[in-house]
Amino acid sequence: MGDEEFRNASDEEHSGREGYAPHPAIGGRTAVLRVLAAWRMQWPGAPRVIVITGSPGSGRSRLVAGFLMLCDPEYRKRLPLDDLDPTTVPPDLPSPAVPDPRGITTGQFLWTIADHYGLSATRTADIVPELAAADDPVTVVVPDVDRAGPVRAADEPARLVRDALKPLAESGRVQLLADVPRALAAQVIESLPAGQGQIIDLDEPRWADPEGLVLQVETSLDPGAGAPALPYTTAPAARRALAEAVAERAGGSRLTAQLAVQCVLMRPEGFDPADTAQLPAGAGEALDWHARRLGADPQTLRMMLAPLALAEGDGLPHALWGPLATAVAGRDLSQDIADGMLLAGPFVESVAAPEAVEARDTAEGTAQEAQSAAESDGEVVAPPAAEAAAGSGRTLLRLVHPALADEIRAGLADPRDTQTRIAMALLEAVPQQDWSLADPYVRDHLAAHTLDAGLLPQLLTDPALFAHADPVTLRTAVETVPYESLGAPARTYLRTAPLLTRTQAPVVLRAALLETAFVEDGLGPYAEALHALGLGLPWRTLWSVPLPGVTGVTVGSLPQAPSPADAALADGDQAGSGQADGAGAMTSAALPVAVFVVPEGTPGSRTVAADDSGTGDSAVLVHPLLSPGQVDADPARVLRPSEGIRAASPLALSRGADHLRVWDRQREEAVATLIGDTPFTGADLSPDGVLVVATARGVKALQIPLPAPAATAPAPAPATTDAPQAAASDTSVPAQARRIGME
Repeated sequence: MGDEEFRNASDEEHSGREGYAPHPAIGGRTAVLRVLAAWRMQWPGAPRVIVITGSPGSGRSRLVAGFLMLCDPEYRKRLPLDDLDPTTVPPDLPSPAVPDPRGITTGQFLWTIADHYGLSATRTADIVPELAAADDPVTVVVPDVDRAGPVRAADEPARLVRDALKPLAESGRVQLLADVPRALAAQVIESLPAGQGQIIDLDEPRWADPEGLVLQVETSLDPGAGAPALPYTTAPAARRALAEAVAERAGGSRLTAQLAVQCVLMRPEGFDPADTAQLPAGAGEALDWHARRLGADPQTLRMMLAPLALAEGDGLPHALWGPLATAVAGRDLSQDIADGMLLAGPFVESVAAPEAVEARDTAEGTAQEAQSAAESDGEVVAPPAAEAAAGSGRTLLRLVHPALADEIRAGLADPRDTQTRIAMALLEAVPQQDWSLADPYVRDHLAAHTLDAGLLPQLLTDPALFAHADPVTLRTAVETVPYESLGAPARTYLRTAPLLTRTQAPVVLRAALLETAFVEDGLGPYAEALHALGLGLPWRTLWSVPLPGVTGVTVGSLPQAPSPADAALADGDQAGSGQADGAGAMTSAALPVAVFVVPEGTPGSRTVAADDSGTGDSAVLVHPLLSPGQVDADPARVLRPSEGIRAASPLALSRGADHLRVWDRQREEAVATLIGDTPFTGADLSPDGVLVVATARGVKALQIPLPAPAATAPAPAPATTDAPQAAASDTSVPAQARRIGME
């Protein structure tokens, strides 16, 4: 089939294919299905990239879903393929990749594609180039672009088009089909050579298929499809006449026609099929028409539905619907909600909650196993499906279509004030202001509501919220706020959030990583507030020094001159027992320290001369182990723990590519895992459980709680894929300080 033949075939009228059965899920759209079948077959002259667009409610999602039925080898077995127009049926090929963008970020979307094709990319920037370099072209179908993103106000659909769909289209090796809002459709193909891209606007007469809409309405009115037995549903002629009237009045809008049918069937009493002027011509008219038919105030119905129109994520928990509707209306609507399912029924649907995050937050141990499996730039690397499942049976409510939500939001007198009311009601719904007890919707989506209300910066002062809220959603909301309007704790969260999302850290690890970040940024009270949550954090950050260029650290002790009291005690012991115990006095006065290998000229550092092996001079800096500050001391006087002391310690340290793990020797289990957003340049663990870590940002010390004394002798550190840190036998720092940079 050449270019001219393809164009002629795609332009054939539906009436030219009489005798074929319609697609059972679509009921029409034959002209579009022919183009899509040719695209799937990669016929000569068929575009490589197709963008499906149209007005909200035009049926884009239904069309793409129906076409995917024809592309799925298993689903095809359930379709009457022999009865369908053969030009609309693609060949039996492997299923295309169908990454679902609903509710996820562009980074998550790209990693979904990478996972599907088993790519080796370690950064999102490498995913499309790797696809473009593949030996064979790949096929990708992207539905529901308008529903992308975890936060509506962040405008993720535009980012998805710019950073994912457009590069995929321009790669030259990706056969792409995408369902895109009209305002963004042209961007996908604007840079493609002529003939490689095509936009199919379902509102254009060429693709609108009004006969298909009539058939859809007629089917939905059929008692055989579940409609009640009524005079205008059981009689074929009356059913057909009503279907034609509904479709004509809807003006081609599949959504409007669907709402009209649902309103009629929800309350058939008093409906006159001969009075077609009463049928709605838009989603807003359907709302008002249904309310008046039930003797209700249309504005009351809109106030009832406003919380659902403003809901984030997958929907609103039923328990929150009444309180939020009351907050929006400024009067008690709880009884209206309780009695109003007949009124709200045509516009609301219930959905099972996706895999909930409660288990993720309470799954202790997951934090210790969290691996940073991806890139150094800290992008989100896993879709929400990776979350642990819990809370099965939880039901959410949402409007039947996003366009209906758009209609209700557009009718609000003051959207910002409405969002403020909702945000305040959500805050009041937090039991005892304890985020661990909050409904997951409140915990994870309050930030999105306060963002729309213009109040998000005021919310971003609670470290407990930072720890408990879903990091992908909260990060997306915070990144939408101008940086200069954020307070210090919010800025700390923002720089830590990529690490939280990249590792899919559960609540305990999130709190621990944030605790360290607050100390690094000089926000000690916020770090203490996280300890006060009672989560059992795996460490306490003792201090942090912004010291760039550190290439190694080691722990030890600096003997101090005995105080007069120590000397007197030693003399007394000597006189009473006949033996000197001066060494004991010296040991009791020893100062625990950490020694850093730093660049020459670092203030407070000292140069250590080269040793006999030829290793060059080093600059080292001595720092107290348990508190901030510097120690002006000769590094040669610092004593390292002996091999025996290290082996007797209840804790052991191992090191991976981008994480450090502290082990309980006796139980052979990890008790703390520190994951870095910058590479580790040095680390050491004292016998007392103080972990000193150097990165490009500086050096910090974390106190790891020592496990309870074991009843038996400590076992060796467990064998892991991490390389355990070798215990050095050196008792003086200089040679060790020169070697530590090579760990």
